[in-house]
Amino acid sequence: MTIVRTIRPALVVFLFLSVVTGILYPLAMTGVAGYVLPRQAGGSLVMKGDRLVGSTLIGQNFADARYFHGRPSVTVGPDPADPSKTVAQPYNAAASMASNAGPTSRALVERVAAAVSRLKADNPEAVLAGLPVPMDLVTSSGSGLDPDISPQGALFQVARVARARHLREETVRALVDRMVERPLMGWLGEPRVNVLELNLALDTLH
Repeated sequence: MTIVRTIRPALVVFLFLSVVTGILYPLAMTGVAGYVLPRQAGGSLVMKGDRLVGSTLIGQNFADARYFHGRPSVTVGPDPADPSKTVAQPYNAAASMASNAGPTSRALVERVAAAVSRLKADNPEAVLAGLPVPMDLVTSSGSGLDPDISPQGALFQVARVARARHLREETVRALVDRMVERPLMGWLGEPRVNVLELNLALDTLH
């Protein structure tokens, strides 16, 4: 009887807290979020007309010279030829991950060096102008899904995008300046540019 008297209150408290914290609280927060911030609660989806083109929370693998490129992504996915293996699948939201490589990792150093070389080759005007290589354009984020780049990362690509689209650099640079999101309350976070929204706005310049 002593054991029953000891276990019963503990079991009741456990079940009560499980219902409150595991069911009622999540449902309440989901309801409040859906009412107060419906777009964010729905995944911050971006529509182009009646077509879904992505989310402002998850990056995309833009590779065309006519578009601004995001941060490198090291996410992987199943190899179509051999499901037991994995292959690179940039911005695979089902496999969010970082490389977990430290600063002494030779593989990381070589990967960053290769990314720097590609970035310079793709953006010769920025190199000639003496612009420093933005770190965020050659390193992956912790999630591998970062949708934003720094203003410096966007400005580094302005000349290439303008050349590919036959636009004036001043026009493209002005667009980047307009798309910069400032830190919350002026101090919380860093200035950033959402790559998907920037590229969608870029398409409207024509």
